[in-house]
Amino acid sequence: MTLESLTKIRHESSRAVNAENPTGEPGKGGIAASELGPSRKGSPCLRNIPVGATATLADITGPGCIRHIWITVDEKTTDADCFVLRDLVLRFYWDDEEEPSVECPLGDFFCCGFGRACLVNSMPVAVVPNRGFNMYFSMPFGARARITLENQHKNAISAFFYQIDYTVNDEPFDDDIAYFHAQWRRQRLTEKGRDYVVLDGVKGEGHYVGTYLALTTLERYWWGEGEFKFYIDDDEEYPTICGTGTEDYFGGAWSFAEFDEHGRMHERTFTGPYLGFPFYSQNLAGRESAYWDTATPVTRGLYRWHIPDPIYFERDLRVEWQQIGTEEAGNFERQDDVATVAYWSQSEPHKPFAPIGDRAFRRPR
Repeated sequence: MTLESLTKIRHESSRAVNAENPTGEPGKGGIAASELGPSRKGSPCLRNIPVGATATLADITGPGCIRHIWITVDEKTTDADCFVLRDLVLRFYWDDEEEPSVECPLGDFFCCGFGRACLVNSMPVAVVPNRGFNMYFSMPFGARARITLENQHKNAISAFFYQIDYTVNDEPFDDDIAYFHAQWRRQRLTEKGRDYVVLDGVKGEGHYVGTYLALTTLERYWWGEGEFKFYIDDDEEYPTICGTGTEDYFGGAWSFAEFDEHGRMHERTFTGPYLGFPFYSQNLAGRESAYWDTATPVTRGLYRWHIPDPIYFERDLRVEWQQIGTEEAGNFERQDDVATVAYWSQSEPHKPFAPIGDRAFRRPR
């Protein structure tokens, strides 16, 4: 959708699914009554989602297209050693498929890893105060769209708010529909000299549209010399696209560095339409470090959207990231804790995802 597209009549019908209208039916919103009376904020959220339960957020008959998703969750149920945004798992299923096309912890899906929210101001994802999670990727579907939320937290979720805005079409889509996919992965300790795999096993035709990286550095010194590599279609040993460094891939340069009046380096966060570095946390409070001697552990969240520059593939795709750092003596192979979300659109069917692990595996350091 662009401003120009709003000048044309579109033969679609607007709908929304939320706790006030769980089916999205026309004329069925806001029916539930409250102490204020009928249709007065009677069902604004899902209440008390039990431990281990899976709630259906939407089950929509197509053809249609999800246009916007908004979510927020009450985190008062958690305590210092729990991470509700990593403990809630989103799954999207298209057209009666049994394996999800999206499987991701709630926070990471919206570029907020480590079980902590941060501000994001990008084209497809916006996270605004306080824990208002928004996504604007278009997600077309032919026959059906089903979205679920599994509560793997140690407590019941007392209040989960959401709205899924979508359109339904009078006519079916063409055969070249590209279905939205997103997959979370983590390697708690990467292997020295072996690239981290962001995405593999993709079969079919489509385009890669984005990467979110949640990095916990486990070694000293600069972490971002590794290159992102895209193995497209028939690539084997070497990729078609190979970048020049990590901060370069995320749109920055020279280690995102700012220097204060004492000559000490500080990485500067930023958030933009297509790329950003919205989250930085240095866990060793009060410890300053020189340019080459970054104190660890430090957590960083970065995103890159390939919207003006999608990575097209016709048969298959693999995405990798090198774990390479640098110090005064030169570059070296690193081992860190890496989690990612890969976002892409492709023809169906897709290859089933590997398990994302339990809440203990997903727990941030």
